[in-house]
Parts: sequence; C-alpha cells; structure tokens
Amino acid sequence: MTLDIRTHIADLLRAALNSVAPDAANTPILLERPKQASHGDFASNLALQLAKPLRRAPRDVAQLLLSELPASLWLEKAEIAGAGFINFTLKAAARLKVVSDVLTAGSAYGGSQAGQKQKVQIEFVSANPTGPLHVGHGRGAAYGASLASLLSFAGWDVTREYYVNDAGRQMDILGLSTWLRYLELHGENVPFPPNGYQGDYVRDMAGQMQAAHAAKYVRKAADVLAGTPGLPDAGRADDEAKTQRELHLDALIANAKSLLGEDWPYVHSHALSEQLADGRDDLEEFGVHFEVWFSEKALFDTGLVARCVEKLEAAGHIYQQDGAKWFRSTAFGDEKDRVVQRDNGLYTYFASDIAYHLNKFERGFDKVINIWGADHHGYIPRVTGALQALGLDAGKLQVALVQFAVLYRNGQKASMSTRSGEFVTLRDLRREVGNDACRFFYVLRKSDQHLDFDLDLAKSQSNENPVYYIQYAHARVCSVMNAWAEAGGDEAELARIDLSRLDSPHELALAAKLAEFPEIIGAAANDLAPHSIAFYLKDLAADFHSWYNAERMLVEDVALKDARVAMAAAVRQTIRNGMAILGVSCPVAM
Repeated sequence: MTLDIRTHIADLLRAALNSVAPDAANTPILLERPKQASHGDFASNLALQLAKPLRRAPRDVAQLLLSELPASLWLEKAEIAGAGFINFTLKAAARLKVVSDVLTAGSAYGGSQAGQKQKVQIEFVSANPTGPLHVGHGRGAAYGASLASLLSFAGWDVTREYYVNDAGRQMDILGLSTWLRYLELHGENVPFPPNGYQGDYVRDMAGQMQAAHAAKYVRKAADVLAGTPGLPDAGRADDEAKTQRELHLDALIANAKSLLGEDWPYVHSHALSEQLADGRDDLEEFGVHFEVWFSEKALFDTGLVARCVEKLEAAGHIYQQDGAKWFRSTAFGDEKDRVVQRDNGLYTYFASDIAYHLNKFERGFDKVINIWGADHHGYIPRVTGALQALGLDAGKLQVALVQFAVLYRNGQKASMSTRSGEFVTLRDLRREVGNDACRFFYVLRKSDQHLDFDLDLAKSQSNENPVYYIQYAHARVCSVMNAWAEAGGDEAELARIDLSRLDSPHELALAAKLAEFPEIIGAAANDLAPHSIAFYLKDLAADFHSWYNAERMLVEDVALKDARVAMAAAVRQTIRNGMAILGVSCPVAM
C-alpha cells in the first residue's frame, strides 16, 4: 500500500477502468469519504460517470468494475450501493497503518509538494500606520498568517508582505494631529479638528517630540489657523458639513507644511515610524511575521507610478476630463471609470495601487494573493482590469475577503473607530484572552463570513471553548506518554509497534480521522480556507476524548498498552501539526 490509501484505491479503480472501458481511461476518479461509517471508508461515483458513454445502467457498470478490480491486501470489501456508487471498506490493518505513517513523518505529516515550490506572495493586514492595530485588523492578521503557513505546508514558496501606506493623506493627518498636540504642550492651542486622530497614542507621540526637541517645532496658533475655512456646528452630520470639515483639515495640513518647511518631514516620519514600529511589535508578539515591508512611497520615489500611468495611456486606456486623467475601468467590468491623476497633478491612491500590483508581477510571483477587508469588494474589478490593461495575467491575482470581527464584551458591541480614538486594540485583546484564543477564534469561521468574538467563551476553561478542548487533548496525551515513559516505554520505538490489538470502534474511528488530515490540508490550501483545519482539530479532539473516556490507556496487557500509546502519540502529532499552521501553542500540561 502506498502511504496514501486514497491513491491506492484510485489506482485499483484505474486498473479496472482500463479493462472495462479503455476508451474512457481518462475519466477522473473521484473518491469521497461517506458520512456514515456503515457505508465504508471511501465511495466512488465512477460507474455513474461511465453509464452514459457506455450506454449501460450505472449498477451494471459498477458490477463490471468490481469484476475487474485487482486484489488488494488492504481491502475488506467493495460493494455496490444506491444508484451505482461503489463503497470500499478497508481492513483494520489498512486503517491503522496511518498511526505508523504519522509517527514516521512527524512534523511533516499532512504536508505535501502540491505547490511544487511555486512562488506565492500573500499581502495582508497592510493597515494604515495611523494608530494601534485594532480587533478588526486582528482577524486579517490571523487569517493571513495561517494561510501562509498552510500554503507553505502544502509545498508553496511563500512570501508574506505588508504594504505600508506611507505616502497618502492619512499619514499627513496623523502628522498634523501629532503636531497640534505638541503645540498644546507649549501653550499654542489650536482647536483640534474633529476628523483628526484623537487617541492617547497621538498625545504620547507629541510628548516624545517635546522631550527630544523642546520647542524646536513650535509655531504660533494664529499662523496655523490663518486662512483656514471655519468649521460647521459640531452637531451637523450632513454632507456639506463633512466636506467643510475635510477642507478645514486640508488647510491645516497645508499650513503645517508651509510653516514647518524642511522640518515637516521629521514630524511626518516621527508619527509614521512610531506607529509602524508599534504595529510591527504587536504583530510579532501575535506570532505574525512578514518577510517584506513594502513602502508605498517607494513607488513614487522610483517613478513606477508615473510609468504605470504612462503605460496605460500609451495603450489607450486613459482619457482626460476636467483636467484629470481617468482609467477606463468600465471596459473591464467596473461600475465607473476611475481617476488616476487629479487636475492638480497628484496621483490617486488607485494609481499607486496599480503600480504596486505591477511591481508584484515584475518580481516574478506565480500567484499573488491579496487579503482585503470585505468592504473592498468593489475594488477587485478595477484592480484586475488595470492588470489586464497592462497586458498582465490577471488570473494570477486572487483576492480573499475578510469580514472584520466584532468584539462583544459583557454582551456589548465595542467601537473600533481609529480616528475617534474609541477602539479596542489587538494588544488589549491579546492580553485579555491570550494569543492562542485570539489566533484560533479568528479562524473559526470562513474568512468572508461575519464573526462575533465571544470573550467569555474565549477565556473559559471548558469543553465549549474549542481551543481549550483541543489543547486539553494534547495535554492528556502528554500525561499518558510521560507515565508510559517512566514505566520504561521508548518513544523512538512507537512507529514500529504492532497495532493489531487496536480493534475497538473508537480506535478504528480515530484512525480514520487521522487519515483525513492530509486530505483536509490539500482541500484547505486549494480553497484558501484555514478554518477547515480548525474544524478538523475540533473533531479529532472530540474523537480522542471519546476514546480516552471509554478505554484505559495504560492497561496491564503490554502489547495493547503500547499500541494505544502509539495511537495517542499519533493524535498528539497531528494536533501539533494542525495547531502550528494556525499559530496556536500546544501545552504539555493544563
């Protein structure tokens, strides 16, 4: 038998197919695991696929296939079911071989070379460095990190990348906000704009500036306010009022740049570097690492943004209107055309985003995966359209959408608005429930599904808490193995132990569950779905706890005891492999 029993069964069916219908020898052979154990270990619909071309009833075709099926030491039986399915039941030895497979492969169990070392770039988080990362960012971080580990485990050459938005208006707003708080410390009180960044972290950065440079950057409040349009009443929320507030903010930024002159880059870079360093530290503590931190500003400094727009213009995809340059994104499925260069000569964020994607393709990645918030759904057609317009293979780009998680504390929804300063930081959440609960709970749902983060459940030490339940299974195995080793057991010999004494329904079911792990990995990697691993680990832990509660591990019968310890060790290894992908630890005691 090959290491992969699924491949073995498929090979048997392929041999039968070549004999029964050589003209249909290329028919795909699909094997599924039946939902009911009574239906065997695998089921195939090959006979149903062949019925029409062979002009025979499916059950008749199934009977022909069975008559030509080669003999196998690993098959207990193969039988026809329903409309013409073929169900395969494995012998106990075939089911149990997975235990030695797991123990032999160790940390590599479940992995593959399906990705063939193709280069894939995963860009995720990429939050504007305008404040601490909040709970919403945490889900994208956990999903992206888990997906990167998953694809690496499945044989891809993965590059994790963070796109630093260090060239746009938001950073100017942060720089201004910091400077205004700095002026306050020196008695120059400028009415703080309601649409500036108002968190305590802004005051902290202002304090750092004061401590390092005293009054070097102080300017008169009257000069800062000179020529700025007035602000509407605070209670107004209409569009005109919003526009007035933005114009007032832009005027303050312009005055700051003018008054500070060559000192403005320091104020800007101070705010940027402080927040970027804070975000980097936060993510590192969260177990989220990036090989590349890519600067948006570099796209302008190297002239790539201008070159990108020129290429689009030369290809006939740009037109001018009202002094601005527009990309014909409607020609590629977008709802309207998009400005890439404003009438004042400044490029838009979309222009730099096109340039960033061009840069990704020029770096030679075989696949590019963007992880975006679900609110960016409408951005997909314009980006893919721009890639097509540049003559690039837009099929290499895949966008995974992530719904922001909503945190509930004591039944109350927490606000997460960065500008207002009223947000729950990722760091605070991690300190409250721990990294493990954060990483696991964030990937408990498909990424594009809404997620309510239940703090009470995440902190509970009960079977209802999935991460605790899985970690407890791991700790239980460690306890068993420690006792077994103290009695003279040798872990190095576990892969060669005779497993024939394992014959209870719990043990055979657990073996079948272990055998599913490589299939789960393959499907999850194909679907960009690490949540599948979380579901699998919950089921594996449940099967283990059921077995543990039904059978004694350390029995007097040495052969049975060793076999059960080997099974438990295989469960432990598989839990470790799955949890490593999700970035969750496996305590040896709880």
